[in-house]
Order: sequence, then structure tokens, then C-alpha cells
Amino acid sequence: MGIHTRSVMTILLMLPALAMQSPAAGAMESADCLGCHGDSSAVGAEYVVGAAFDSTAHAELGCAACHPSVGSSHPDDGLLPEKTHCQNCHDDIQAEYAASMHGENAACNDCHNPHNSRGSEEVSGYDMNRPCVACHDGSEMAGSHGQWLPQADLHLGALPCITCHTGSQEYVITFYLRKKRTGDAVGSFLPAGYEELSVLARDSSVQRLIDGDGDDRISLEELYVFNRQNNGGELILQGMMTPATLTHSYEILESRWDCSFCHASGPKAMQTSFVAFPEKDGSFRRMAVEKGAVLDALYGTPDFYMLGATRSRAMNIAGLVILAGGLVLPVGHGSLRFLTRNNRKGKGPQS
Repeated sequence: MGIHTRSVMTILLMLPALAMQSPAAGAMESADCLGCHGDSSAVGAEYVVGAAFDSTAHAELGCAACHPSVGSSHPDDGLLPEKTHCQNCHDDIQAEYAASMHGENAACNDCHNPHNSRGSEEVSGYDMNRPCVACHDGSEMAGSHGQWLPQADLHLGALPCITCHTGSQEYVITFYLRKKRTGDAVGSFLPAGYEELSVLARDSSVQRLIDGDGDDRISLEELYVFNRQNNGGELILQGMMTPATLTHSYEILESRWDCSFCHASGPKAMQTSFVAFPEKDGSFRRMAVEKGAVLDALYGTPDFYMLGATRSRAMNIAGLVILAGGLVLPVGHGSLRFLTRNNRKGKGPQS
């Protein structure tokens, strides 16, 4: 069960407790709240993007669940709106986070905006790092990591910080569509947005750019078709190693200093993969990819290569053929001489 699902269930279980917080008589509906708070010119810093909020788990509860003191006479009543605490619903996450090395340095709202917070499957790896770079300067992090990590800037771009700095588990490869841009660095991981992909998709959904048959599952054949159409064209698939199960136990883990933590060899390494497509509301929708795409670097994911975890069956076969061909001549020649040694006895040069 993912952290997003657990959070929704926790919130639903807390509804009776939230309802007992004596909300003001005639509490407003969320639509009423957004009538003002959805207008940046009317409320300034208290602006809420309605489209983004409507797609969150918090929207299912409504504004009054977290702001119970706001009644129908707001804001003329002059009362300061009450704000609930995150731990009222997320007490398990709060306890885990409080015990971490970040617990005394940042509050929940420093990293999460409750009006657009989403589950890990609904945001890109690039967006996961946005809260981190607000405090941890990217160039400084590349410099400090570069003291021990080869190609530190590439690694920092290809990984959400939580992959290495929490006890998150069950890592998967998540691919994002990215437009090739002139002058892009190899380590550029900014995914394409909904609007620009919609232009390429024309009258279809952005998912149909790869999911040709519309069955909400991407096969290897569909990846082949996509790569043949777009290899050298506008779109590529950029892969990131993202955790499937998140934690808030921010720490420095010794196991992450070992290259084999990510670059594990063998066919089972990072075999679960997804393509995450942007949605109109700013979220992402993940779609499962047939197993084998990560290993098939030649046709499945030609723009993604993860040393030690990526294999190309075609290249493996070609390598074996070349190796076998190189051994035929010396081994064959030696074997032939051995088998004919008796016939050659006494036939050497005569003095």
C-alpha cells in the first residue's frame, strides 16, 4: 500500500474527530472559499490554485475540515481562521519525521503546500527535489557530493534526494517524456509539460503518444514504435530511480555510499518501470511498462542507461558471437594440429 493511499485512509478515519472540532455555524463549502481564494488579486498570498487543489486528497475533505472556525460571515466577522495541524491526520508520519535529522529544521509546510500536496505517484522526481533545493543550493550539493561521487551533477539530476537520504524502499524506474532542446546538458531532467505534449498529441490524450492501443499499459512493442518515431526527433524518455514506498526518515545512510546499492547487476535489478504522463492539473499519472524495458537499452529505452542494471539482449548476443568467432581460429587450429600429430611424425625437414 503506497503512502498516498495510507494517508487518504488515515484522513478518512479522522473525519469524525475533525467534525467534533465545533465548526462555525453555516460553514462555507469549498466552492465558496475558492470564490475569493481562487482570485490572486483578491487575497494575495492566500491564493489557492483551484484546479490544483481539486485534484488533491485534501479536496475530498473540504476546506472546513482543516479550517473549522470559518463560517458564512467570514471575513467580516474579523475572526482569525483556525488551521488544523498536519499531525492530526498524519501522526505516524509526523513521529517519523520528528525523529529524523530534519525534524528540528523544517515544518511540514516548509516542504508541502497543503493546497496542492499529492501522493508520490502523482508528482515527478524533478518536483520531489524542489523543496530540497529551496534550502540546499544545487551547485553546493554537486560540489560536496563530487568529493566522493563520480559525475555528481548527473546523479543529483537523475535521483530524487529521498532515494538516498531516507529509508525508502522498493525502487522503480520512472520514465518522463522530455523534449530535446538545443543546448540541453546530458543531465537535464526537466520533464515536458502537459501543454507542450498536447500540441504533439493533437486530438488525442498525451498518454496515446506511447500507449497506442489505449489499454493503460505500455508494451515493449509500443516502446519500439515510439522510439522509431521519435529517436532523433522531438521526444525522448528520461529515466529516474524513484522509491515506490516513501518514508520521512531523513538521514545519511552508509549503504548509499556503496555503488552497488543502485548499480546492482542481474536481471531482477530495477525491473519494475513506469512512464509518468503530465496531467492538465499539474499532477502526473503513472502507467505500468511491460517488464524488460529497462534491460532492453537498444530498443526499449535507448536514452536510458544505468551501469550494472541495464542489459541489451541484442548486444549480449552480438558480443558472444564476436567472442566465439575470435576463439574459432586459434582453438580450431590447435585442435587440428593435435588430431593430426601422428600423421606429421617423421615428415619434418631432412638434413
